[in-house]
Amino acid sequence: MNGFDIVVVIAVILCARLGIRLVAGYIKMKQDNKEDSLKDDA
Repeated sequence: MNGFDIVVVIAVILCARLGIRLVAGYIKMKQDNKEDSLKDDA
C-alpha cells in the first residue's frame, strides 16, 4: 500500500461513518415528527 491508498481508505471510512450518521439522524427525525403529529391529533 502506498500513501495514496491509505488516504483513500481513510476517506472511504470517514464518508461511510458520515453517511451512517446522516441516515440514522434522518430516521430519528422522521420518527420524532410522526410522534409529534400523533400528539397533535389527540
